Amino acid sequence: MTQQGDNWWDALYEDAAEELTPTPSPDSLDAHFTSATQATQDTRGPRTASPPAPPAPPAPLVPPAPSVLGPAPWEAPVTGPRTFPAAPPVAVEPEPEPVREPDPDPGPGSDADATVLVELPAAGHEPTVQVPLPPPVPRPRTGFLGSRPPTYEAEPTALPAARPGELADLVADTVLDGARYGTATLRAASVRGDSARYRGEPRRDALLTARFGHDETALVLVAVAAGSRAADEAHLAAADACRWIGEAVGRSHARLSEDIRSGRRGDLKSGLQRLTDRTYGRLRARAAERGLAPEAYTATLRCLLIPADPDCRTRVFFGIGGGGLFRLRDGAWQDIEPLLPDPAAVVGAPVVSFGSTPPHGTPEATEEGDRLTMDLGITTAPGPLVEEPVPPPAEPFRFRASVARPGDTLLLASPGLAEPMRGEPALAHELAARWAGAEPPGLAAFLADTQLRVTGYADDRTGAAVWEA
Repeated sequence: MTQQGDNWWDALYEDAAEELTPTPSPDSLDAHFTSATQATQDTRGPRTASPPAPPAPPAPLVPPAPSVLGPAPWEAPVTGPRTFPAAPPVAVEPEPEPVREPDPDPGPGSDADATVLVELPAAGHEPTVQVPLPPPVPRPRTGFLGSRPPTYEAEPTALPAARPGELADLVADTVLDGARYGTATLRAASVRGDSARYRGEPRRDALLTARFGHDETALVLVAVAAGSRAADEAHLAAADACRWIGEAVGRSHARLSEDIRSGRRGDLKSGLQRLTDRTYGRLRARAAERGLAPEAYTATLRCLLIPADPDCRTRVFFGIGGGGLFRLRDGAWQDIEPLLPDPAAVVGAPVVSFGSTPPHGTPEATEEGDRLTMDLGITTAPGPLVEEPVPPPAEPFRFRASVARPGDTLLLASPGLAEPMRGEPALAHELAARWAGAEPPGLAAFLADTQLRVTGYADDRTGAAVWEA
């Protein structure tokens, strides 16, 4: 072609190359060129197109050569997504299409077992691939018990106020722990109540789980304390009560473990009562240091001792103040809280044989259990762990030692959990249905069980459960 012809050809296609979406005309040069190209193509099979000349721009409306993976576009309709390039075929990776994920929360009336069809990214002109997916796993439900939903939200909203120099006094929203020794499996959790979460108040309940000793002589202590609602520093008093009773039990754990395995309940009760009295004496001393009244810096305290010896199934409970002690046996709950005697019904002097405090002047008992019949007036120096005598706490001391059976579940609860257990039978029935199995729940499942919301109860909840194998 002459130089004049080349200029004419470039001028003719210069505007068409700049236009992205040209509109062909029936009598245009593009239509004649397209029909001529289709007439000369070999439709019997694929062919390799020769690369176009560099100066010649591509024809935008020429259909691509048919692929070996499927029929030509003009021979049969394709159900899958198709792309018609505006340029000759170029080796470019097609952009993958998004995969439709199954709805994790199907609405009412939806079929969760239906097969879900997912469109996978196709290479070239491959047809759509249909892959069946398993049904979606339903999310856990946030339920409640009662005639109406609880007032506050189920999740934490506000954090307690903090001070730069008192960060050690901060209390976490939730504490979770567990262990397994001998035939006992322990699960313990302490959760801030809905009311405290909404108001930004600290958790007033405290939880301590500790093991003292090794091997079969080890002793596991679970301490649960609950501060007063009206006290501003109730969470500090509860933490101090758990820490100080833990220190006292830790110093005497060898003797306590031996008394439990030997069945010396009288020695256990008197020894644990002295340790508890000293703990409350330290609470009163701390209240005086802070310039508070004794009732403004105190807490209820409930403890459980579990020996690690697999041959010993004795479980010892002791403490002061409100709360609950329950036992799940044969699918039904039993309230085994030690009953307190009615002070108005007590007549006469204390009876020593029933574990009360000996009258003034009564000889002390020896380690072998014998009581001296003669007081020689010989004074003995106090031991290294004996402190100054302190007045007993205002509330009476509680003690109970019981032998567990295989299949039993023992629950030690703070007032925030004991009150709905006694006041809402639906909660006790629900927990009995969840915990009556042969295997104890995991930590996450136990935490979810203790957080089962009940209308009208929004206090902190702390519970320690022991499953017997």
